[in-house]
Amino acid sequence: MCYGTELTSNAVLAWCGQIGIEWHYIAPGKPMQNGYVESFNGRMRDELLNETLFLSMAHARVEIAAWVEDYNRERPHSSLGYTSPAAFAAELNKQWPASLRPTGSATPAGTARPHA
Repeated sequence: MCYGTELTSNAVLAWCGQIGIEWHYIAPGKPMQNGYVESFNGRMRDELLNETLFLSMAHARVEIAAWVEDYNRERPHSSLGYTSPAAFAAELNKQWPASLRPTGSATPAGTARPHA
């Protein structure tokens, strides 16, 4: 966790203690201790936040949800051999026995939905 004041307030710390969340801080000046999040935040900032004039909170929610959906489903990722998460999951599903394959219409973890 970075040392942002919004994330170290007494109210947030108390809430985390109540529900059993353990804090693991990143050392100041060591962003690569959480490189994945730093990379994601930079990419989102460069590709979306710095490039889009949001006209309202509703507009921001829709645009951010669309960007996250593309990132989590369609965009090729180097960690997946430059395939998209959707293609990687489809290929992985073929390797599972039918009894273990996901079914239903549940929203996959990490998929954002825009708020109205």
